[in-house]
Amino acid sequence: MDIFAVIGLFFGMGMILTGQAMEGGNLGQLLQITAAFIVLGGTTGAIILSFPAPILKLAISMLKNVFFPPNTDFQGLIKEIGGFATKARKEGIIALEKEAQNASDSLLSLGLGAVADGTDPSLVRSMMENQLEQLEAQVASAAKVYESFGGYSPTLGIIGAVMGLIQVMQNLSDPSKLGAGIAVAFVATIYGLFAANLVMIPLGTRMKFIYQNVFLYKNMIIEGVLSIQAGESPVLIERKLYSFLLDAGPEGNQANG
Repeated sequence: MDIFAVIGLFFGMGMILTGQAMEGGNLGQLLQITAAFIVLGGTTGAIILSFPAPILKLAISMLKNVFFPPNTDFQGLIKEIGGFATKARKEGIIALEKEAQNASDSLLSLGLGAVADGTDPSLVRSMMENQLEQLEAQVASAAKVYESFGGYSPTLGIIGAVMGLIQVMQNLSDPSKLGAGIAVAFVATIYGLFAANLVMIPLGTRMKFIYQNVFLYKNMIIEGVLSIQAGESPVLIERKLYSFLLDAGPEGNQANG
């Protein structure tokens, strides 16, 4: 688990509630079911209208990666590719056909299998880059869902505020109903801004940052597979792959991004 993602979420909420308490408020003042229906329900409807079902399902499935990032063991990958390179040198490229089935990553399996089949290097690169581009597009689409939620929710908060004020204006003759209307008006605005700036937009931003490591990992796979196909030495391949890392070299402490 990425503990900083959890800390960030709860720290922000905690500071807001602490600030409210310091002003003499309490949690109950922010619990307005009507405002929640207007803002969260309305924004959810806008999101469902904006994106097709497959993208929505993808966004939900990728949400877990914000708190449980995909494994990117760079050191392990370099050693694995170095092992494949050594085997290819000793036993020939065709020996990678069986090894491909046990590779740690689907892109690595695809590349090694294509190399073992004698596929042209340009086609191997094209196949692997196409798969990477699809992943990049999926991440961008999933992040866009959360960013769009953050874009819509403040506007829905304003709608909720206007609706609350309409109720206030219609009940000016009945003071007992004024409080509820005013509460909905102001709390709806808070819900919209809260959902946008403390939850949804940060989720989309963090999702894109999390997958930067994954994209680097995949690019290292592409370079490693093509280097094996080119017949480069295992030592040279490992050095080339370490050059992708900021803290380069076998002692580099970037095993888990």
